Amino acid sequence: MDYATDMHWHNAARARTREIAGARAHEVAGSLRTRPPASLAMRAMAVEFPAVHGHPNRLPFEGVLTLVDVASDRAPSGARGHRVVLTRAAAEAALPSLLGMAIDYKAGWDGHDARQKCGIITAAELDGRRLTVAGFVFSRDFPEIEQRLSQSHAAGDLFPDGAMGMSYELADAHVADMSASVWTLTRATFTGAAILLRDKAAYRDTTFRLQQVSRSASQQVSATASRSSV
Repeated sequence: MDYATDMHWHNAARARTREIAGARAHEVAGSLRTRPPASLAMRAMAVEFPAVHGHPNRLPFEGVLTLVDVASDRAPSGARGHRVVLTRAAAEAALPSLLGMAIDYKAGWDGHDARQKCGIITAAELDGRRLTVAGFVFSRDFPEIEQRLSQSHAAGDLFPDGAMGMSYELADAHVADMSASVWTLTRATFTGAAILLRDKAAYRDTTFRLQQVSRSASQQVSATASRSSV
């Protein structure tokens, strides 16, 4: 119904409409006042894969990819020596671009090699200042990943969450001020991520770890199925 052109409304109906509109406006204002601040908000996205127990080439992983609204500890690759800040707004807008992107690694665990794709990102979550990701490593194709992660536990005294971290890969990045000493990224598209040593990453507070519990459970299920089929 087109209320603006309806000339048959009675005064009482008009008054009632204004009363309802005022009440709704009050409710909206109340919800805005009680909404948590952006720094505490959480946003998550995921692509669900069917469970395949004992899959030999699908090893779950999780990690902290980066921090938002925080300057990096060192200049990332491609930043021309500048430390960078990825704004929360930019990270949130780019969150969908992470899903389905590959993770890679470089021999020596000290950088990126986009051609050495060893896994896939299936979930991403922005929780406070942490941008976390999860997915699968192609463990049968790249057994060295699991071997290196096992060795990283030896460095647990230096890094409580393990010696391995992550670093994002971007395209179409927009820098607010190219002349600034610290570049602020206000727009970008995620094209992947790398696994590397935490002390080689732009952010030392990133993490990467394999979900060993899930893998052990899958191996047990697989072993049980094998015994049952004999």
